[in-house]
Amino acid sequence: MDNEMMSRSARREQHDKTPQMQSGGQPPKKPRRRRKWWRWLIALILLLAIIVGVVFATILGNVHQSVNKMYRSADVTKARNVTDVLKAGKPFSMLVLGTDTGALKRDRTGLTDSMMLITVNPKTKTTTMMSIPRDIMVAIAGAESTFPQKLNAAFPIAGVGATLTTLQNYLNVPIDFYVLVNMGGLEKLIDQVGGVQVVSPLTFTYTPEADTTPETFKFFKGKSQFEYAKDGKNFKSYTTMNGNAALSFSRMRYDDPQGDYGRQLRQRLVLQALLKKSASVSTLLNDKFMASIATNVETDMTYSDMMNLAKKYMPATKNQVSDHMQGVGDMYAGVSYQMVPLAEKQRVTDKLRQSLALSAKKTGTQFGSAVPALGYGIAERNLGVIDETLDPQ
Repeated sequence: MDNEMMSRSARREQHDKTPQMQSGGQPPKKPRRRRKWWRWLIALILLLAIIVGVVFATILGNVHQSVNKMYRSADVTKARNVTDVLKAGKPFSMLVLGTDTGALKRDRTGLTDSMMLITVNPKTKTTTMMSIPRDIMVAIAGAESTFPQKLNAAFPIAGVGATLTTLQNYLNVPIDFYVLVNMGGLEKLIDQVGGVQVVSPLTFTYTPEADTTPETFKFFKGKSQFEYAKDGKNFKSYTTMNGNAALSFSRMRYDDPQGDYGRQLRQRLVLQALLKKSASVSTLLNDKFMASIATNVETDMTYSDMMNLAKKYMPATKNQVSDHMQGVGDMYAGVSYQMVPLAEKQRVTDKLRQSLALSAKKTGTQFGSAVPALGYGIAERNLGVIDETLDPQ
């Protein structure tokens, strides 16, 4: 049918279906009314971005508040400018102290029964955990007149700064930060991340509070599976430790063939598992998790320090090296101490300094600070246990 025989309406319909060409041979632009759909989509995306931004800022604000609650200065002059260390992305060290306040319903406070010197190296992507014997005989920095003392007594006697300084002098390794953890609060932190899985290095049965409750745990060598009975009789199997189980696993001491050193190993295993679970953005931005930390952790890290850690050091927590400083048992005046031989101290100093990318240096002082004149005889007597003599004071 030619154009002349077509009705006007038919020609109009054909015209509408046929693409019209603009000058230059380009198809015509779509009618302006069809752009509205894209405008609404862009507006929606912008609105969602604003909402997400506000929520994220609110969460970060809550994190900032939690960090502010945790902050406590060590009141000591650090061996180096730690803020510059983090800004430059260099390896740093952190002294982790665990108090027994509230742990397993105990009411004794003050002593730091768990001590770990941790180094984090972003270049090698390695975190090194070095357990420190709590019973090392020391002269507490700033409280030398109380010699002899155990290292774990430095905190209640002279504060966290004295603990940090004494250990720093003892090993000749810079300590950049400290973290003081309430071991009772550690139970809450583990619950907040949904529990942890830990492979036990030995088989043992443990009743945390035998004098008040029959609840009992059974752990098995080489397995993450363990058993628990609230009544001490009807046991059920589990593979994930909640806070109560993890704390019980890490606190047992007297049935371990390695004594306190075995307990230190189990504490490191729990801490390693907790680091793996908590080192994620979803956990760090969890309001309840941060609230638990704020009430159970004290540190001299600032909010800015922590943000730098999150940006530059997270990958280093994936590779973990576990070690401990080995001492020799010593009894003095009815009290049990640990004396660490020079060779072992030097080994630990070398390993920690290397992990911090620092040059090798001689290990630190024999007792962490100067021994008072009245204590020379005591020092000589206890150094004899490891075949050493007192250095000039």
